[in-house]
Amino acid sequence: MTTQSVLLLVAFLAVLLALSYPLGKFIVHVAGDGAVPGFGWFARVERGLYRVAGIPKVGAENGEMGWKHYAIGLLIFNTVGALFVYVLQRFQIWLPLNPQHFVNVSPDSSFNTAVSFITNTNWQGYGGESTMSYLTQMLALAVQNFLSAATAIAVAFALIRGFSRHSAQSVGNFWRDLTRSTVYLLLPLSLIFATFLMAQGVIQNFDSYKDATLTQSLTYQQPKNGPDGQPLKDAKGEPVMETLTTPTQPLAMGPVASQEAIKMIGTNGGGFFNANSAHPYENPTPLTNFFQMIAIFLIPAALCFTFGFMVGDIRQGWAVLAAMTVIFVAMTLVVLYAEQQGHPGISALGVDQSASLMQSGGNMEGKETRFGISASALFAAVTTAASCGAVNAMHDSFTALGGMVPLALMQMGEVVFGGVGSGLYGMLIFAIMSVFIAGLMIGRTPEYLGKKIQTFEMKMTAIAILAVPLLALGGTAIAVMSTAGLAGLANPGAHGFTEILYAFTSAANNNGSAFAGLSANTPFYNIALAVAMWFGRFVPIVAVLAIAGSLASKKRIAVTSGTMPTHGPLFVALLVGVVLLVGVLNYVPSLALGPIVEHLQIFH
Repeated sequence: MTTQSVLLLVAFLAVLLALSYPLGKFIVHVAGDGAVPGFGWFARVERGLYRVAGIPKVGAENGEMGWKHYAIGLLIFNTVGALFVYVLQRFQIWLPLNPQHFVNVSPDSSFNTAVSFITNTNWQGYGGESTMSYLTQMLALAVQNFLSAATAIAVAFALIRGFSRHSAQSVGNFWRDLTRSTVYLLLPLSLIFATFLMAQGVIQNFDSYKDATLTQSLTYQQPKNGPDGQPLKDAKGEPVMETLTTPTQPLAMGPVASQEAIKMIGTNGGGFFNANSAHPYENPTPLTNFFQMIAIFLIPAALCFTFGFMVGDIRQGWAVLAAMTVIFVAMTLVVLYAEQQGHPGISALGVDQSASLMQSGGNMEGKETRFGISASALFAAVTTAASCGAVNAMHDSFTALGGMVPLALMQMGEVVFGGVGSGLYGMLIFAIMSVFIAGLMIGRTPEYLGKKIQTFEMKMTAIAILAVPLLALGGTAIAVMSTAGLAGLANPGAHGFTEILYAFTSAANNNGSAFAGLSANTPFYNIALAVAMWFGRFVPIVAVLAIAGSLASKKRIAVTSGTMPTHGPLFVALLVGVVLLVGVLNYVPSLALGPIVEHLQIFH
C-alpha cells in the first residue's frame, strides 16, 4: 500500500464528512412541509404546482398518503416515465436536436435503456455518442436521472417517517417528496457541479461533431452494406468486409456537463460517452475525478445525518454512517493493494511493472494515465459501493481480486453508502435484521428506535434482502446455460463467468457499471437485464414502503434498561457483520467460481 493511496483515501473521507454533515441538516427541511432555507422565494411556485396537479395544500392532513397509495403513485409514475423514454428513442430520427441524424434505437435496446434509466441503474448496452441524439440524451436520459434519484430519496423519507411517527396512518405524500427532492436538492447541486465541471473543461454545447485531422491516416475494416443498407454476406454466410482509410477522426460534441453533474449527484452513472468517466470530455482532470467521487457519495452520506436528525437522535445517523464507512474502507484497501501488484501474465512477456510513467508500479491496464492506479481503484470502489455505475477505468482489466471488490460491494445490496435514498433505506433494512437477530440471542422482542419489529416487518425485510440475489444468481444461471447468453462472451473460463455474474449483479442491484468484455447489446441480454433491473428496483421499494407504513402505525415504546442501544460500537459491529454475512453469503459460491478461481489460476 503506497502513501499516496492512503492520503488520497483520507482526503476523500475528510472532504466527504465536511460537506455531508451540513447537507444532511439541509435535507431535513426538504423532507418537511415548510419553506426551505434560501428558497423561500420558490414557496409560492411550489404551492402553485401542487394546486395545478390537484394535490391538497402543503401540510394538510388529507394530503398525506398511506403506504399503499404511496407505492401505487410511485409505480404508476415510473411506468409512465419508462414508456416516455422508450417512445422517444423509437422516434428520435424525426425529432429535433439530432445533428448527426442518428436513426431510431432498436426495440430491445430501447426497452432496456428505458427500464435502466427509470430504475436509476443506467446500464448502457450502446455507445451514447453514436446512438442517442441530443434531445434523447437531455429529455429522456438526463430528466430520468433526476426523477429516478428523487424517487429513491422519497422512499427514504417515507421510511424515516415510519420510525419518527407513531399511531399514524400515513408516510407522507409521494408527489411532494418527489417535487421537493428534485427542486430543492438535486437541481441546485447539479447546477453548481455542472458549472465547476465546465470550468475544468467538460464540454457543454449543441454543435455538430467536429472532424480532427490525424497526424497519420488510419486504415481499418468494416462490414460492407448492400444497396438496401443491410450487411452483405459471402457464400459461407460471413460478413463481406471492406477496407477504408480516413485522414480524420470525428470528435463528439454535446450537452455533456449538465448530464455529467446529475449522473454523479444522483448516483445514476450513465455516461454521455461510451467510455463514461474515462473520457476526457466527461472527466478531464484529476480534480474533476476527485470531486466526481465526492459527488457520488455526497447525498448518500448526508442522508445518514438526515435520518439521525429526523428520528431525534443524531447518534443513530452516526452509527449507520460508521457501519458504511468501515466496510467501504476495508474493501477499498483490498482493491488498492490488489491493483498495485504486478500481473504475472504481463511479467511473463518481459514487461517491467515496477514503475509505469509517474506511477509507483502495478497494474495500469485499462486505466487512464491522468488518474493512475490509486485514483482509478478508489473510483471503482466508490462507484460500486454506491449504486452509481460510472467508471473511469475498465474493471475487466483489474486483477482478479481487484475486480472482485466492485462485484462484492454490489452484492452487499448497494448499502455501503449506496444510491441516493436507496443506500439509506437498504442499510436500515439490515439494521432491522440486526436487531431481530440480537433479539433472538437475548430472548426478547426486537426493537429499533422505539418500534417493535414483528412478523410483518421481518417478512418484508426477507423479501427486500432476498429478491435481488434471486434475480442476480438466477439470471446468471440462465445465461451460462443458454446459447444466447454465451454468444456475447469474449473470454472463456472463470473470467468469462465473472463477466456474466457482474452484469446480472449490476443490473439487479441497480448499479449499472459493466465489467466489459461481454457483448450485452443483444435481445437476450437487453430483455433479461431489464427484467432484473425492474424487479430489483421495485420489489425492495414496495417492501420498504410496507415496513414504513407498519412502523408509522405503531406506538413508540419507552426506552428501558433492557433496550438494546443502537448507536454504539457494539451495534455498529453487529450491523457490519449482518451486512457481510447475510448480504454476501448468498454469493460466496459464485465468487468462488469466478474471481477467486481466476486468482488461483494466475498466481498458483
